[in-house]
Amino acid sequence: MAIALRHSSIGEHWLGGWQALRDHGRRRCEGTAIGRLVLLALAIAFLTLQLIAQTPVKSVRRVFILNIFNPLSSPGVAALDQAIMVGLESSPYQIELYAEDMGTTLFPGEASQKQIREGYIHKYHDHKPDVIVAVGPEPLHFLIESHEKAFPGVPVIFCGSTEEMLGKLKVDSHFTGVWGVAQPEKTLIAALHLRPSTRNVVVVGGVGTYDRRLVSIARESFHSYESKLHFTYLTDLAMPALLERLKHLPPDTIVYHTAMTEDTAGSHFIDATQAVPMIAAAANAPVFVLDDVDIRGGAVGGDVLSFAAEGKTAADMVVSVLSGEKPQNIPIVKSDNVFTFDWPALQRWGIKESDLPPGSAVLHRRLTVWESYKRYIIGGLSLILFETILILGLLWQRARRRKVETELVVSNDRLRLSVEAGKSVVWDWDVKSGQERRFGALDTMFGISTDNHSDNIKEFRNCIYPADRERVWNAIADARTDRKSYSTEFRVVRTDGALRWVTARGEFYFTRHQKASHMLGMLVDITDRKLAEDALSTLGGRLIEAQEEERRRIAREIHDDYNQRLAVAAIELEELAETIGHLNGDGTARLRELSNYVSELGADLHALSHRLHSSTLENLGIVAGIEAFCEEFADQQEIQIKFDHENVPSRVSEDAALCLFRIAQEGLRNVKKHSGANEAYVRLEGVDENLHLSISDRGKGFDPNARSRKSGIGIRSMQERLRSLGGHLEIHSRPMEGTRIDAWLRVASTVAG
Repeated sequence: MAIALRHSSIGEHWLGGWQALRDHGRRRCEGTAIGRLVLLALAIAFLTLQLIAQTPVKSVRRVFILNIFNPLSSPGVAALDQAIMVGLESSPYQIELYAEDMGTTLFPGEASQKQIREGYIHKYHDHKPDVIVAVGPEPLHFLIESHEKAFPGVPVIFCGSTEEMLGKLKVDSHFTGVWGVAQPEKTLIAALHLRPSTRNVVVVGGVGTYDRRLVSIARESFHSYESKLHFTYLTDLAMPALLERLKHLPPDTIVYHTAMTEDTAGSHFIDATQAVPMIAAAANAPVFVLDDVDIRGGAVGGDVLSFAAEGKTAADMVVSVLSGEKPQNIPIVKSDNVFTFDWPALQRWGIKESDLPPGSAVLHRRLTVWESYKRYIIGGLSLILFETILILGLLWQRARRRKVETELVVSNDRLRLSVEAGKSVVWDWDVKSGQERRFGALDTMFGISTDNHSDNIKEFRNCIYPADRERVWNAIADARTDRKSYSTEFRVVRTDGALRWVTARGEFYFTRHQKASHMLGMLVDITDRKLAEDALSTLGGRLIEAQEEERRRIAREIHDDYNQRLAVAAIELEELAETIGHLNGDGTARLRELSNYVSELGADLHALSHRLHSSTLENLGIVAGIEAFCEEFADQQEIQIKFDHENVPSRVSEDAALCLFRIAQEGLRNVKKHSGANEAYVRLEGVDENLHLSISDRGKGFDPNARSRKSGIGIRSMQERLRSLGGHLEIHSRPMEGTRIDAWLRVASTVAG
């Protein structure tokens, strides 16, 4: 929304004499400080509105504001106009704003007012506004009397007037607005509460038309209190005489000021900025006022009208009308007054803020030292507190550093003792210089008599067993390139030629330029562990061999003895059933059932014998053995098994074949028991000099890391079988994505089948 302001003088083409008189009045107003301030404020507002007007809009709407007084000579009218212009910013249209005034202060005569009104009618005859805003009683009277003739059908929004000022006139459906509510009685009640000893009330006012209307409202409002209090109306005096009277009021008096734009001598005043300060300064009693713009220059305040609030309400109505709302559909409202008081005046007259009516607003409050310099005080105290904390922190840091230095010395000694006791060596390599330093159990690991040794990194490399050097140095290079820790196991050669197994862990440290500066690591002697693992592996191999030998023995015994005997028993039962068949039908059926049961038992024993020791594996080789087992397992367990093989050597050692066969057995049993899948995949292939057996499913799967600590006997058995033959086992699984077991075993290949 943009506002284009057109503020013209009254009847500029028809009222030359009026123009000269008006300019004289404006110069008089502009000579005052308030005039200059109001003019500056309006100029800034108009400039802002002009900048906003540069935004493109769809259409233009004309708003005509007709004021009772020139805004430069009336702070109340200026407050109303300013609130209206701010409120119009919410309109979706570009606003052309026309502002005029009736000049009632300087030209109150009937002939002058008639000439002014006719000038406006003629001026806007061919330039009809979309909305008219009547600010004050005179503009409202003028528009009610001449609306049909001068501005037919144009909506009128009024403000800045009380309903009592309308007199006998009535507004029609083209009018709506906000009535100001003057309530001198409420101010009197509050004043009596604040000054209980009051016996006299002096009402001050001028002789201007607007002044007399307000005096009339006050007189009517105070009528019911005339029997309790003595009222004096000083409304027909010249300003000097009035001020002299106010200097000598009785001590139990309060003053109620209405408005004084003109005195009996014909002098004109700006009520808020000229009359009120003079009256409040002269009076020896507290002065209460009618509206918020008069709370200045020593006036106490009271239940006051708010011109800014009225202007905002009127602006909202204007926006609604411009948006298509009918005036008759917008109800006329009344302004809400607020008890408002001046803090310096309260202090002057000894009025306690706690005695004010609830919800009262207090203006121009003088800040206490704390309120005035709160930020500086808080800032200074915060700075002092911060510096104190900083000093304490530095002292604490120094004490802590000394404590840490002491603890570091002790910790280094403990580390050295721990390293030596644990058959460990700490290794520090300066990458730039190529020097490395070792300390710890050097005698045990390297055969070096000292516990602290420095040398070139090449010398350390020479200590690594030749077959392991390339692997170790590749691990170190990868850790440096990938900026990660390294960990590996390798053999070192002592000075006496003995071999020791060590596990190494280390990490590179980098400069701010991302270059490796040094490397810190630790070597732990694991020779005893390696020997134990070898012994355990040998023992595990022997146990597996013993287990397999026992399986073969049991399988032969089941096949050659028990299975044969059960076969004979089944044949004899069948012959017995045929012999007595004609004698006892029920007995024959029972004998045949027993014969079938014995036959099934024999078949189960045969299957058990095959599982314990596969003759197919022994006679036909690993491919036929695993394939036969897959078929047998699929029939027995009602699960589909897909088996394929590729590049499998025609001759595989008995130990390797048996190892992979047992892994296939255990793997398929795990599929049936845990996966919940109805299909499994078995693949056997030769890869270079390795045999690779893969068993997979698409079942439930699991987290190998979570289950590694509680792996079952089956997985441990697979791992041990492979390890005893130099192979290894890999398990790949994820929840709900199935499982795959990969067994790798190095074998000597011959001809692929």
